[in-house]
Amino acid sequence: MIPDKTPAARPLALYVHWPFCVSKCPYCDFNSHVRESVDQQAWRDALLADLAHEAAALPGRTLGSIFFGGGTPSLMPPSTVAAILDAAQTHWTPAPDIEITLEANPSSVEAARFADLAAAGINRVSLGLQSLDDAALAFLGRAHRVAESLRALDTAQAHFGRVSVDLIYALPDQSLAAWERELTRALGFGTEHLSLYQLTIEPGTRFATEAAQGRLTIPDGDSAADLFEMTRAMTAAAGLPAYETSNHARLGAESRHNLTYWRYGDYAGVGPGAHGRRDGLATQRRRKPENWLSAVARNGHGLEVEEPLAPHDRASEALVMGLRLREGVDLDYVAALAGGTAPIDWPAVERLSRQGMIAHEAHRLRVTEAGALLLDSILPLVVADA
Repeated sequence: MIPDKTPAARPLALYVHWPFCVSKCPYCDFNSHVRESVDQQAWRDALLADLAHEAAALPGRTLGSIFFGGGTPSLMPPSTVAAILDAAQTHWTPAPDIEITLEANPSSVEAARFADLAAAGINRVSLGLQSLDDAALAFLGRAHRVAESLRALDTAQAHFGRVSVDLIYALPDQSLAAWERELTRALGFGTEHLSLYQLTIEPGTRFATEAAQGRLTIPDGDSAADLFEMTRAMTAAAGLPAYETSNHARLGAESRHNLTYWRYGDYAGVGPGAHGRRDGLATQRRRKPENWLSAVARNGHGLEVEEPLAPHDRASEALVMGLRLREGVDLDYVAALAGGTAPIDWPAVERLSRQGMIAHEAHRLRVTEAGALLLDSILPLVVADA
């Protein structure tokens, strides 16, 4: 049970977006861009200015986590990372156990920076291995190969106290046996956290074009369900059960930063395209790197959207996010966001409960293990319209 009934009573999370990549992966719909050159001093100054603007709007908060995402933030100069960390922990009061995560690609070039990034203050790394099969890595458009990525993993484990590994499964023609072998190998790495994502075809990506042309087919619903269920069973048996739809961790090793999102706490987002939630406002930065940089130079921040959310919308967001978690949602917290009554379709919840898909226990609502497979179908039924 999360005792604090307002986002402002909980530790704040900070997200910093670095938008640049060496190349664009064919499945990726994130705000990532390839540029021949980057003016590192200009980007450092702009990120610090954008951060200062957010800090002024959220004074007096305890900072529970910082997350560098992208793009490929392991391409950031460690001196820039250090400057942002120093500024963030000056603007706000860092929690004694603050979690500071950086996403990294497992290339030898980026692994060479791990020691400097650790010295800058990064204490957790999320390593995008994506696959333990060279042919699959080539299909996914990844620049690294398995041998290089495993060397990078060894380097990460030597320098960071906490390491998470990302893998993508449900690839075209991937069998249960092949994924079982790959996941068994990954569970043997000894990392505390695994993010395991089924491949999805996102609009606007190269894979979406290939799928529309009939040149790419991912596993059908039944096959994907079998892969999902096996993944949950294997990670649970290995002591890294799913605590969220796609995230698995040892007890106490969950991503505290991402838990802020899923538990609907406040988070500040800086950098191109970054989203935020603060004091009932939804914020979003300008998406294109050059537009964001110009906006910061002109206005002192990169904001494009800053608008209040209606109580019903805040409560609905909290439900949609929280029901992804194994622990479910605190109904008292959701009701407080709504200003009275949580926006839940109780007849639908009762039907789903009889079917074994939803559990309503005291002041919590959660999706069961059986329901987790059908989460995307369940959420629209549970959340009531305004």
